Amino acid sequence: IINEPTAAALAYGSDREGDRTVLVYDLGGGTFDVSLVQVSGDVTEVLASHGNNRLGGDDFDQLLLDLVLARFVATGGPDVRDDRRAMSRLLRAAEEAKKRLSFEPYTRLREEHLAVRDGVPVHLDLEVSREEYERLIRHLVESTLDSVHRALADAGKQPDQVDEILLVGGATRTPLLSELLREKTGLVPRQEVHPDLCVALGAGVLAARLGGHDIDRVLVDISPYSFGPSYFGLLGGRPSAHCYHPVIARNTPFPASRTDTYVTMADNQEAWQVSVYQGDDPNALNNVLVGRFLIEGLSAVPAGNAVLCRMDLDLDGILRVTATEKRTGLAKHITIEGATTALTPAQVAEARRRMQDLFGDGKDLTEADLDEDDVDDTDVDDAAGIAEAPAAPAGRSSRPAAGRADETERGRRSDAGDRSSGHEIGGERERRVSISEARALLERGQRLHDRMSAEDREEAVMFQQAIEKAISGGDWDRLRAVTADLADLLFYVEEG
Repeated sequence: IINEPTAAALAYGSDREGDRTVLVYDLGGGTFDVSLVQVSGDVTEVLASHGNNRLGGDDFDQLLLDLVLARFVATGGPDVRDDRRAMSRLLRAAEEAKKRLSFEPYTRLREEHLAVRDGVPVHLDLEVSREEYERLIRHLVESTLDSVHRALADAGKQPDQVDEILLVGGATRTPLLSELLREKTGLVPRQEVHPDLCVALGAGVLAARLGGHDIDRVLVDISPYSFGPSYFGLLGGRPSAHCYHPVIARNTPFPASRTDTYVTMADNQEAWQVSVYQGDDPNALNNVLVGRFLIEGLSAVPAGNAVLCRMDLDLDGILRVTATEKRTGLAKHITIEGATTALTPAQVAEARRRMQDLFGDGKDLTEADLDEDDVDDTDVDDAAGIAEAPAAPAGRSSRPAAGRADETERGRRSDAGDRSSGHEIGGERERRVSISEARALLERGQRLHDRMSAEDREEAVMFQQAIEKAISGGDWDRLRAVTADLADLLFYVEEG
């Protein structure tokens, strides 16, 4: 017999990587628990566990079902709560929508002949965004963080003493969950191993070892690189048309399919030139340009027209990028072969040379460059698309800015600046985490820009400037204080 946290650690090979402290976050359909596991060679010890045996993905389904039902009734549909057949169909549709929203910023729920009113069949046809869904479940996800803190406290550990977070259970696919864990711990949760099968696969690893086989871990085909388009946003506190955040992140299992939302920057903008990069640097020009294409014929509407950027990456390393105007379905795509093949130094140099030819010195835009009267609409397409976010990065979909992952720290990163630690920032590791938190928070502020009042925007800009100044000057106490202030401001904007 093997307990589940130990099995998860074995699936990831944590016992073959020296002494490790691993946090196993297990959120299934009906139960939740988090365990802190100490791994040292062949010895795996569960230091502490905490959880809620009445919380799981089923609760997410129910909240989404309630939303769908309320909107169905609000649009003139009959109340079907007493119709067991209709409710069963709605629950199934809500569950499938939840799964799709883990990878897509929007989904449609369609159920024909769901009910009958006055002898006439009534159909369900409505759209739900990831942002709506994550607002519904946020309080439940945040409640799991209390269990994380309790498990850490019971084990006598601080968040920065955890080496990695392993996600187990199908409900952990919800992006908001990873984002909040990253925000609170500074660690990027690992989910390469199938979350539904992780425990069973770990048990298989142990069985194989007991049978005399030399098995380190479960082998999973993953992408060695991140991929995403450039977009207009804030880079280093300054407006730039070369911001970057991955749509498909490094270490994502094959095959992968992800979609993010971008919006046009100018009224009546008719085109967006999509520049696709390989890399993790928040400055697109420091990554490798792997492809470009133009989507033309966008609707003549005010700025903010949504364009979905979908990326599909298969086992053969073929990357298909599709840009689709959300309101009309107008689409254009490009296929990039060998996207995951490592480039030689000469190829990287050539790619960078081409980018210099395309973008010149790549200097960031100033406020004067953004004057509406001075902007040529034909040049706006490179800057089309401040990334929206499903949940606070709106992920994305909303997303935090992607920083360069530190190999030795397994890509420590965070989306926001609300750290529970009150002591002075010290040590290279904690400084890196604090800088990452602050920069991610700046991106979060950018995504909430349109929801801010004029006063809030002015205050946000002031905080952003103070954060950049603190980072450049190495004033870590000031960085922590201003980051907390900006986090508070964004919290009230989101709640408003």
